[in-house]
Amino acid sequence: MNCIIIDDEAASRSIVSHYCSQLHDLQVEEEFTNAIDAIKFLNKRSVDLVFLDIHMPGFTGMDLIETLKNPPHVILITSDPDFAIDAFDFDCIVDYLVKPIMIERFEKAVTKTRYRRERTKTQRAERQDLAPTPVDGEMFVKVNRKLIKIDFSSMSVIQAKGDYVLIKTDGEEYKIHTTLKKVQEKLPEAFFFKAHRSYIINFRKIIDIQDSRVLIANKLIPISRTNRAELMDRLNVL
Repeated sequence: MNCIIIDDEAASRSIVSHYCSQLHDLQVEEEFTNAIDAIKFLNKRSVDLVFLDIHMPGFTGMDLIETLKNPPHVILITSDPDFAIDAFDFDCIVDYLVKPIMIERFEKAVTKTRYRRERTKTQRAERQDLAPTPVDGEMFVKVNRKLIKIDFSSMSVIQAKGDYVLIKTDGEEYKIHTTLKKVQEKLPEAFFFKAHRSYIINFRKIIDIQDSRVLIANKLIPISRTNRAELMDRLNVL
């Protein structure tokens, strides 16, 4: 891992740099005495880890984190452990070191960073593997004595209404004289789900889930109590 050290105290920078040299996989790229110079560096270069002093004159360590759009992993350096604990609202912060810094505690923080980096890599790989794939295929429906082709990918909601079914697509709505069960038999199960006795939904069209309803386009679709657990299992929920 490559890293930088940001601390206005020379002694603290020296200790962290020395500890880094004791670990074979940790390479110090630069040291900075203030957050402004560090931000300029980080806007041009990427690093895996930042050792960051919280209390610096003018521009604090928290200011630096809030300024960066995608901050790297951060290990805080502080004389105030209570303040450091509050700072864990930031996802990029892995751990904190209280001055004077002990080598054992330093190594523990770096180990946590390694685990966090590996976990992040794994999650990114999983998200790529689970990225939405095209909903291939189509079906033909009879509307006013004509057969109309509807691509599966354009379908958002299929709703049962008495003896009819409404098929809602990205730009149209079709009223078909059939049953919801017959429509469901024609749909690819991997992308469509019967959320309620009167509704089938396209997973790819879900915007958000609000308690017992899903938002698709500008419409809230009810989810039955018995089907909600299965829906949550099938979604890619973090």
